[in-house]
Amino acid sequence: MTFFQDYSIPAMPPRPRMPEFVPPPWSGPPRYELPAIVPVSRFLHRSAGRVVAVESASAYSTGCTMKLTWTIRRTDEDDQEWATMNAGFFNRPGAPGPSVSREDLFLFGVQFPDGTAASSSTFDQNAGPPLMGQEPEGPVFTFRSGGGHGGDHDLSGTGTLWLWPLPSAGDLRLVTQWTAMGIEESSITLDGAALRDAAVDAQAYWPDGTPE
Repeated sequence: MTFFQDYSIPAMPPRPRMPEFVPPPWSGPPRYELPAIVPVSRFLHRSAGRVVAVESASAYSTGCTMKLTWTIRRTDEDDQEWATMNAGFFNRPGAPGPSVSREDLFLFGVQFPDGTAASSSTFDQNAGPPLMGQEPEGPVFTFRSGGGHGGDHDLSGTGTLWLWPLPSAGDLRLVTQWTAMGIEESSITLDGAALRDAAVDAQAYWPDGTPE
């Protein structure tokens, strides 16, 4: 006989199943969809010791993501300058804040063939687009850093851009700037039609949206 045998363990009531949250199409890639991959392999920026590259795009039925890599290679920076750059590189490069200036931010922008434009600085990278309740009037363009690493010789990182909606046929201009890291404004032009056409090949995980 033990002390606790006279004390019953109350049964936990069954937890009701929570309703499934379905995010709006502009907030990010569809959850249950396999995108079509579009090779890009373009330098969005390339200068002495600085590279920002777009590796590929993933075309979904509602929009597309772009896979990024970037490297800051040490050139003539002294130890203090390099230490400052190290601190800035890993200090949430895409997120605005009360003590963050435009020069500190790793900025991305996009301009559609019809002239409409959007900037990643519009949204906080942790909160995402604050537009869950109503469809935004213009394009949504967000940047999420995937992390990075570095040391005494270089700094490298990866990230993803999300673009909604799919662009129309024509020139899609992609722009970047990170002044604190020595990356001045530069841009490339992508084929909007290629991204839109590729999205036709995106595949839903389940035809009716529900797993069997």
